[in-house]
Amino acid sequence: MPDLSQIVKAYDVRGVVPDQWDESLAELFGAAFARVTGATAIVTGHDMRPSSPALARAFARGAAALGTQVTEIGLCSTDQLYFASGHLDLPGAMFTASHNPAQYNGIKMCRAGAAPVGQDTGLAEIRALVEEWATTGAPAPAATPGAIDQRDVLADYAAHLRSLVDLGGSRPLKVVVDAGNGMGGHTVPTVFEGLPFDLVPMYFELDGTFPNHEANPLDPRNIVDLQARVRETGADIGLAFDGDADRCFVVDERGEPVSPSAITALVAARELAKHPGGTVIHNCITSWSVPEVVKENGGTPVRTRVGHSFIKAEMARSGAIFGGEHSAHYYFRDFWNADTGMLAALHVLAALGGQDGTLSQLVAQYDRYAASGEINSTVADQAGRAAAVKAAYADLEGAELDELDGLTVTTADWWFNLRPSNTEPLLRLNVEARDAGTVTRVRDEVLAIVRA
Repeated sequence: MPDLSQIVKAYDVRGVVPDQWDESLAELFGAAFARVTGATAIVTGHDMRPSSPALARAFARGAAALGTQVTEIGLCSTDQLYFASGHLDLPGAMFTASHNPAQYNGIKMCRAGAAPVGQDTGLAEIRALVEEWATTGAPAPAATPGAIDQRDVLADYAAHLRSLVDLGGSRPLKVVVDAGNGMGGHTVPTVFEGLPFDLVPMYFELDGTFPNHEANPLDPRNIVDLQARVRETGADIGLAFDGDADRCFVVDERGEPVSPSAITALVAARELAKHPGGTVIHNCITSWSVPEVVKENGGTPVRTRVGHSFIKAEMARSGAIFGGEHSAHYYFRDFWNADTGMLAALHVLAALGGQDGTLSQLVAQYDRYAASGEINSTVADQAGRAAAVKAAYADLEGAELDELDGLTVTTADWWFNLRPSNTEPLLRLNVEARDAGTVTRVRDEVLAIVRA
């Protein structure tokens, strides 16, 4: 009996192949996905990991055995799978482990229109069926199995993205892109085709063993090569995608990282120009600059918990036009409320190419405060340490405390958020203030309690 508690996470399936899951389990997941969604047809896609094609095909077999038609779009980025789900109005399954090491793989599932499937929206039921069938055997097949066919949607995906951003007036730009041997190497050439960019590709060879660096651009170690190439080539901008290319990280012409909060604010301003008066979602660790810019541009900011399921649910509830997270996930109403780093990148390129200044000059107006970045502390008692921090700040004059997501303490000059990891014995700290000295002081005060 497989231990599904180790691989079925809050939003997806993820684990080591074949130790924790394999093709036989993937087939059961396919059958369970078909049963829970009640779909007569679904769409699947996969990344470049060595185990992905066989897992995706096994999933398709499981769904087809119950009479479900399966359209395979093959190699794709996660946001390309979301596009297919929205464009074809079908539930979808993407085989990827994003930025995890090569031995991992996983499944990101969605309902028709790219609506997320998480623990509260079907994933718990899927897990229960897989556990049952792993013991009793696969469910009885349908009298007529569903067909499995193939369809290439890459060109349609690229055309849809380009239709949402006007790049016609852009000046020529030199753009370095580090795909990290992930799916950006598959999608970027088609999306950028015909645009006024001198593309400098890095690590575009699809290789799920990640021979050059981890495909996780939020780790500073993994953008060192990109920063160097931007400086060497005199490029205007550098872009780094994660393994499944749904996140995009930006560096400026100096090779300096641009805060994802600044990118959120920049894209929010552009989306509000298209959709005046709209609502913009941001999570509780994005910069103060995000709600400020939203209000300055006539929009309504809404703060939510960290995590794509919370962002997407709030976007659907509020009709928001855009949402951004400090993890470099960007969500668009024009993209079925799904996250797409590629569309965010096109917005940044359009903003940069539509004026004569440098990227660092452009984003300065959106990057207004000093920040610590996320600091992780390994602790044996998450709840106890968090409670100690809360007690320390509960009576601080002028401070507001809220527990929307972990603990947030806000004053006139600084704020911090301390929240537990859902998967590891960690507390994650983010601090922002009006100056760097205050960031250092507050950071050290909180860490002294957390690590006592």
